[in-house]
Amino acid sequence: MESVPSSSPLHVLFLAAEATPLIKVGGLADVAGSLPRALRRLDPPLCDARLVLPMHAGLADRVETRHLFTEVNIETLTGEILPASIYQADYQGLPLYLISGPPIPPDAPVYSGGEADGDKFVFFSLAALALTEQLATTWGNMILHANDWHTALTIYMLRMRQIEHPALKHVRTLLTIHNLPFMGQEARPALQRFQIPPAHLTALPEWAQSLPLPMGLWAADHINTVSPTYAEEILTPEYGCGLETFLQGRKEHLSGILNGLDEQEWDPAKDPALVNRYTWQTLHQRQINKQALLHEMQLDRQMQTPLLIIISRLDQQKGIDIALDGLMQLHNQAWNLIILGRGDPVLENKCHEFARTYPERARFIQRIDIELARRLYASGDILLMPSRYEPCGLAQMIAMRYGCIPLARATGGLKDTIDDDPTLQRSTGFLFKEATPEAFAQKLHEALDCFHNPTLWQEIQKRAMQKDFSWKRSARTYFELYKKLLNL
Repeated sequence: MESVPSSSPLHVLFLAAEATPLIKVGGLADVAGSLPRALRRLDPPLCDARLVLPMHAGLADRVETRHLFTEVNIETLTGEILPASIYQADYQGLPLYLISGPPIPPDAPVYSGGEADGDKFVFFSLAALALTEQLATTWGNMILHANDWHTALTIYMLRMRQIEHPALKHVRTLLTIHNLPFMGQEARPALQRFQIPPAHLTALPEWAQSLPLPMGLWAADHINTVSPTYAEEILTPEYGCGLETFLQGRKEHLSGILNGLDEQEWDPAKDPALVNRYTWQTLHQRQINKQALLHEMQLDRQMQTPLLIIISRLDQQKGIDIALDGLMQLHNQAWNLIILGRGDPVLENKCHEFARTYPERARFIQRIDIELARRLYASGDILLMPSRYEPCGLAQMIAMRYGCIPLARATGGLKDTIDDDPTLQRSTGFLFKEATPEAFAQKLHEALDCFHNPTLWQEIQKRAMQKDFSWKRSARTYFELYKKLLNL
């Protein structure tokens, strides 16, 4: 690989569909809102990271101080010219580029589903490519860091154009996989509309040659996932979604970097949503939160009864059915359960039925409620995360920081963040291997036995609360990867 000049600072253009606190739907937003900031905070100042987002509904109001940076035209197959306006702004110290145009309606949700999303994100990717081309003429060491299928085409089209544009030859590319099964199937018609050729004559299987994520995976200089274990899992038929053979061929350019946690956003010592704030050193004060929540939920207020919580999107991936079926095997043991979330109607019905079956000790709150989620983290004794797969996961890290001990399946980022020591001397949680109600129930039985040993349980809580999940550590790892890509 050709080396690049090292006289200029390292620039990173970070492309994403969403980013906290500006716009959030899923876990991608937490990464896109935190990693660029953490890169800019590296000491000494090393990295000029800038975030690029579509101009979603409401963003214009949240980012009031902005100016037009450039305008570009995106041409369709029929010759129609679609203008893209690229605005530059600063949001709480983070430089932003916001892209608007006809396929990005100002009143539409972040994700609409179907072909509308295909048009939106293909258009966004092509406008981001035009932005990259402009910035590359003045920036020296430049990384184009795309995330998931929504922005993967920028990397693909950049590779197509690097042959003809000398200024682009110094740009290196990284594509982060947050959730491999979502490859952008809805974008197939948009690829034709915007004249993007399939990735023929590549190592990709034929069915993947006209899907945005695989196209980007083929073109990227490096691929990473959001945990080391997930990077290994996607090389197998169980998790590779049909791309495992292709990914095995790119193994030398594939790695996993664990996501971080915004430790200022998630801090039980300062969280305004809590009835009573606390630290690992004042852990006894945590009980006040549990007492208040049990009263609010009209559950048995005996503190020695373990409070189990589930905070999740209700999806087959999350294994909610595994937990509920496993709990039914432990109906003779004492526990209370609160489920917060919504999603798949089949799973919602299963949660409702479970709450009806155990009216004295189970509650299902069918909504997304961040404030309530915070109180659950600060009140629950055990967080249940029986995911069938989990690229990284955020809930288990938040739970540990709040002294709520995770019980999870040993997969992806759950395996990388939770320490399950058979002697319990180094444990910060509990892991089970098989995605079955029986394996879940057996591990939960162990956890409940441990819970009834208060001294041992508090030691686990204190270890969990002191684990370092800061973005500073992850940002440093990304920065070292960027330097490697640029031969610095």
